[in-house]
Amino acid sequence: MADAKRSDGGRSVHRLGPDGLLAGADHNCLQIGSERLNRWRSVVTSWSVVAEAFDSTDACALRRDYYAEVAGRYLRRPVTAEEIDHGIAGDGAELLTPPTVQFIVGRYAGEPAACGGFSMLDDERAELTRVYVRPGFRGRGGARLLLTALEHHAYVLGAREMVLNTRLDLIEARSLYIRHGYLEIPAYCTGPYMEIWYGKRLTQSALFEGLPAASR
Repeated sequence: MADAKRSDGGRSVHRLGPDGLLAGADHNCLQIGSERLNRWRSVVTSWSVVAEAFDSTDACALRRDYYAEVAGRYLRRPVTAEEIDHGIAGDGAELLTPPTVQFIVGRYAGEPAACGGFSMLDDERAELTRVYVRPGFRGRGGARLLLTALEHHAYVLGAREMVLNTRLDLIEARSLYIRHGYLEIPAYCTGPYMEIWYGKRLTQSALFEGLPAASR
């Protein structure tokens, strides 16, 4: 693996290794995570999950689909292309750039199917955002693989807790987080569409509790 870390003004800057996972100071954690993720990938061989620029062609299309679904659920009607344009124009996605923020795209048999990101809120806490799987690809294990990859990336950057906020009506998303080990926590932020908050402690063992036994 190429040099995994360099100093930038006295601060560690982590870069992606050739396997698409973040390389970091904790080499043992990276090795354990990579091995377990590879075993999980062997169970769902059609999936690939890699870090990608938020404004790549596939990432933009997935972000548009994400906004169309969550906005349509809220408005109880299909949203127009103009509404999607307006929504994603001010969604802050331009902040999803390394090293302290990461955006990931999941592909199923080469087709863009899922996305998600996180940002470091402080030295030990990261926040999930824009976690989405296209309807036609749900139920195939991609959501758990996506969450595990995001948690692993955040852990290597120093996060020991992953948090998120969502709406009460997004029941499927809430169920996914609970199945993956997230618990309801007190509000850590306020704003429109923030109705319930979840958190999960990140440890080397807990990172992979949500995966099937066959992948361990």
